[in-house]
Amino acid sequence: MDTTYDVKFWKTSVYEGKKKTTYTVRWELEGKEWRKPFGTVTLADSFRSGLVSAARKGEAFSLSTGRPVSHMSRAASVSWYDFATQFVDQLWERTSGNNRKTVAKALTPVTIALLRAQPTAFKGVDVRRALREYAFNTLRRDQAPPEVAVILRWVQRNSLAMAVWEDENTVETALRAAGTKLDGTPVAASSVRRTKRVLNVLFEHAIKRKVLKENPLPKGKGATVSKTSSAVDKRSLLNKEQATKLLGCVYARPRGGRRLHTFFATMYYAGARPEEVVAIDVGDVRLPDADAADQWGELLLHTAHPEVGKQWTNTGEVREKRGLKGRAADDTRTVPCRPGLTRVLRAHIEKEALKPGDLLIQGEKGGDLAGSVIRRAWRRARKEMLTSYEFGTPLGRRVYDLRHTCLTNWLNAGIPAATVAEWAGNSVPVLLATYARCIDGQLDDLKHRIEQAGELPDPAAAGA
Repeated sequence: MDTTYDVKFWKTSVYEGKKKTTYTVRWELEGKEWRKPFGTVTLADSFRSGLVSAARKGEAFSLSTGRPVSHMSRAASVSWYDFATQFVDQLWERTSGNNRKTVAKALTPVTIALLRAQPTAFKGVDVRRALREYAFNTLRRDQAPPEVAVILRWVQRNSLAMAVWEDENTVETALRAAGTKLDGTPVAASSVRRTKRVLNVLFEHAIKRKVLKENPLPKGKGATVSKTSSAVDKRSLLNKEQATKLLGCVYARPRGGRRLHTFFATMYYAGARPEEVVAIDVGDVRLPDADAADQWGELLLHTAHPEVGKQWTNTGEVREKRGLKGRAADDTRTVPCRPGLTRVLRAHIEKEALKPGDLLIQGEKGGDLAGSVIRRAWRRARKEMLTSYEFGTPLGRRVYDLRHTCLTNWLNAGIPAATVAEWAGNSVPVLLATYARCIDGQLDDLKHRIEQAGELPDPAAAGA
């Protein structure tokens, strides 16, 4: 630990804002200024007195935290890298594969920002990959290939102590790194928010373990990041003709076209998530008799198989078996199956000779349908059926836009939001926040209601 005895103290600065006054203690170590703000003059004077007293006793000050050695907490003896990997390990068994991957992505740029010196012997992309894929993966850390193990040992040796989080400048540096890609461009605002959520959980763990005394992340106005919107981009929605062309193109594929057509049709007509569609059991497809006049059926959804990558699952499979998103482990939901989808599903089940217990939509060799196959087929259909201009727009760019289109159609058809939310597996507030901008077709009726509610008498008629 680097220390110094070269300490100078400055007068406490006072900033009188509109709502509150801030008292900032200032001191200098070997020419570098340190600051610590307080909400009251009493707290500021007490903190400053402790620093001055330590200096008078001849104590050394840490160059990494700015504090006297005697004031330093357990954080000074614990490295960030060691604590971060331990944090990952204690989370591993009780979190999903997607969450494990999110934690690893969040901790990687922060770890690089908390190095004594930036790596020059290794490529930046290799360091990030080593941290993301191995250091912050409990199952793979001890299986890292030799070239990766060398990088991780270097990072461990050069990682700063947890005590650096007591410095506001370090916090700003780490958050700035979390918001920047390797090429220097900013990451999406939603990614910054996810990183801050992960760090908040980590710091709560650090406080519980008595490594830190408080959460160092800024609160209030200092904590703001770019705003994000959960609303669906209206430009991504497909109209009936566009959806018909795209699904028809998929159906005509010589290899696996009919299976993929069934997958996309289920998303478009039933609004299910991709990970829910690939998990549907034939026994959970409730279809009417073939000669029934009413061709409405229903789908019983209770399982999801999200694609997270085999390195993040306990089974080593690419997909992970989970319950429905945002619901209890054994919860289910029922979605109506309109006549058009009923015919598609019946034809698919008969052609594939499927029986209860089988997956409704399988890969070529059985098992789960691969996400790469799904995305590749959809992209090809868009490229073949859309104009060059449309292909370059958000129109149906993601497979998930089929679900967005379905839910929007339901809302525009006048189906109550509570019912749509139940079918979609969302809460009503989330549903409305996501799709409110896409609801149309009811404007004339709404205008009429407004006129009826606030109609003023005609002055000319009243005078007569």
